[in-house]
Amino acid sequence: MRYPKKRTVFFKDERREQCMPHLYFRAAFGPYMRTFLLIWALIAAFNGLRAQTPSTVSGYVNDSTSGEALIGASIFIKEIGKGISTNTYGYWSVTLPNGRYTFTVRYIGYATFERTIDLRANLKLDIDLRPSVTEMKQVEVVKEKRKSNTESTDMGRIDVDVQKLQTLPALLGEVDILKTIQYLPGVKSNGEGNSGFYVRGGGPDQNLILLDEATVYNASHLFGFFSVFNADAVKNLELIKGGMPANYGGRASSVLDITMKEGNDRGFHGRGGIGLIASRLTLEGPIVKERGSFIVSGRRTYVDVLAKPLINPESTFAGSGYYFYDLNAKANYRLGPKDRVYLSGYFGRDVFDLKGSLAGSPSFRIPWGNATVSTRWNHVFGPKLFMNATAVFSDYRFSFSGGQDQFAFKLSSGIKDIGLKVDLTQYPALRHQLKYGMQYTRHIYTPSTVEVESGDTDFDIDTPSKLHAHEAAVYALDEYDITEDLRVNVGLRFSWFAHIGPFHEYLLGTDGRPDGAVDHGAGKIVKTYSGLEPRLSARYRIDENSSLKASFNRNMQYVHLASYSSVGLPTDVWIPSGQNVKPQIAMQYATGYFRDLADHTYEASVEVYYKDLFNQIEFAEGATPDEGANTNYDAMLVFGKGWSYGAEFFLKRRLGKITGWAGYTWSRTMRLFPDVNHGRAFPSRWDRRHDGSLVVSYELNPRWTFGGTFVYSTGQATTLPVQRYWIEGRLVSQFSERNGFRMAPYHRLDLAATLKNKPEKTITDKTTGETRIVKRRYRSSWTLAVYNVYNRANPYFYYFTTEGSTSTGDLRPQAKQVSLFSILPSLTWNFEF
Repeated sequence: MRYPKKRTVFFKDERREQCMPHLYFRAAFGPYMRTFLLIWALIAAFNGLRAQTPSTVSGYVNDSTSGEALIGASIFIKEIGKGISTNTYGYWSVTLPNGRYTFTVRYIGYATFERTIDLRANLKLDIDLRPSVTEMKQVEVVKEKRKSNTESTDMGRIDVDVQKLQTLPALLGEVDILKTIQYLPGVKSNGEGNSGFYVRGGGPDQNLILLDEATVYNASHLFGFFSVFNADAVKNLELIKGGMPANYGGRASSVLDITMKEGNDRGFHGRGGIGLIASRLTLEGPIVKERGSFIVSGRRTYVDVLAKPLINPESTFAGSGYYFYDLNAKANYRLGPKDRVYLSGYFGRDVFDLKGSLAGSPSFRIPWGNATVSTRWNHVFGPKLFMNATAVFSDYRFSFSGGQDQFAFKLSSGIKDIGLKVDLTQYPALRHQLKYGMQYTRHIYTPSTVEVESGDTDFDIDTPSKLHAHEAAVYALDEYDITEDLRVNVGLRFSWFAHIGPFHEYLLGTDGRPDGAVDHGAGKIVKTYSGLEPRLSARYRIDENSSLKASFNRNMQYVHLASYSSVGLPTDVWIPSGQNVKPQIAMQYATGYFRDLADHTYEASVEVYYKDLFNQIEFAEGATPDEGANTNYDAMLVFGKGWSYGAEFFLKRRLGKITGWAGYTWSRTMRLFPDVNHGRAFPSRWDRRHDGSLVVSYELNPRWTFGGTFVYSTGQATTLPVQRYWIEGRLVSQFSERNGFRMAPYHRLDLAATLKNKPEKTITDKTTGETRIVKRRYRSSWTLAVYNVYNRANPYFYYFTTEGSTSTGDLRPQAKQVSLFSILPSLTWNFEF
């Protein structure tokens, strides 16, 4: 059957009419269709590629009330479950594939900041965190920079919250940040009241102490009883006792990196305190609001001023006195969004006078102190590259002058540094961070110089000339997450040292006496040393709350500190490497297990270490400063090696009303010098078999806080006579082996209570009678502390006397113990506005 033609035509026309729009479109745009589809495909591909192209978010994290950079603030990205921390200047940078992310920023004591970002291009994000009264109750005394001590590759790297130290007991009410780190495992004190510290068997010279990147060579006031750092001027204190990164060098054992406050760029403020022996005052404010700020902090003791009216002017030593003072100052300014400059300085002095009022009485004057200046420039080349350039100056001087009748003498020593550092930090990816840079220092050493005169006669003593040296280093380190669980920090440092002229070198004969001399001209190289210093640390995460860590360090140190064993004054001498003095070399191996407990409320760790020390020096037994005349500076030295090993246990409570930690160290530290102790190994004077500490802070309420510390350590190793004989009317002593005697164990309990005034007050309107609550402009607190609560008589040193007589046949030597401090209460009033 055939369909009617008309019907067929109708059907075709209907279909044609239905398809007419398509035909018109095709006729009009047909020649461009392929081009259009190609462009559309390219746009789609570009958008898809852009979604995967990484962009960088970077910026600074600051305190919203003061503008201070927050060091170690945590930036967490919720969608990927990872985060980073801010550096020393509050800067951070993270690179992510384009997309939508939620950034959470946390810092203990501050309200949490959270923002969701649709990341499509590089973004600069500066964050101001607001202090939180609620979270301030959970401030920890010791905190790690990372979110958890199980995440980073850091071993033995700890931050101290300086502001919380005000609640801990302190000797005579003076808060001492160096004494606080002595409570940490692996860090030992030098004895009663001493702020010197020793890390994992190393000597005091093996600690690199930096104040705003300038080296501090003597960190003690009052012969070691107080540190030179005023806690009111310090923002952050970081101790590295293991796993030293490659950007640090020049010391064999540890780094103590101290950062000063920058000053408040939002308003003028001050704080201070009045104690029993010293007062302090700190002022800070904006140079240009929200662009630059300054801070000035001073401290001085006034025992000499208070005691002077009470001393009889006719007493034997009526003119005697002691005082110390220090001054910190810092200024910073933002030149623009990419540039900031800083200028900081420290100046401190101790002065001890002993003057006799009677004719013929001896008199002495002992001034010593540090001066440092550092100038820094921060520049952001791009969101992934941050630079810090620093010029530093450091000067330490010691002097001892005295006399009696017509005889007078003067002993002096010191060291001066002028240096330049350039450090760059690169952030290639979230799991990858690079650091590299260079450092240069010009050293000028002044060994012990002696001047002697008697009446009108000056003794012609050819004292050692000043010693000059260059020290330089380049380094690079790479911290990289190989897998989700394995992170490594690999670094390499190359250091170089040159002892240069002018230098007057004595040629010594076989008997050790000078037999001619050679003069090395200015700038001429006398001796050079160099070497590679590899650094490696790694972390393997076992699970969310625990990890294993390991590290290896090789450190070279081109300066030594030698102490006269027969002089009880701070006459320690800094000596550079040279013809006969080789650089110290330390090689340390460490491993540890780290765990977080109770939802990160507690942290626990166990670390074991072994350290080899090569090219150690000491003054020869019986050497005295006056023997350094007319000979080379290294003629009185003996050389040897050492080793140390131990285990450290640490448990810390980070959060809650009760915070603090408990630490215990078992260790052994030995030395071996062919010319000492008949060539047999002997315990170092810093050897302590057992060392334990407990630190607790309890916040009862917003006004009352209580603190307590307890320490225990094995007695110090020393050398004492074991027998005495009378030979031809002369008393002869027979001594034990070197450091073969142990003093009594050291232990002490300190307690403190702090009462703050109410942060708010009620004001009544006289007209309406209405009352309202306002925040106090001035805050104050009282701290009552008791040092050595149970009055322990800890030994400071021993001396010997004789009892009886030869005529009765009962003459015998008798050992006596000298202790410094009994129970000592103190009261300090602190204020701020």
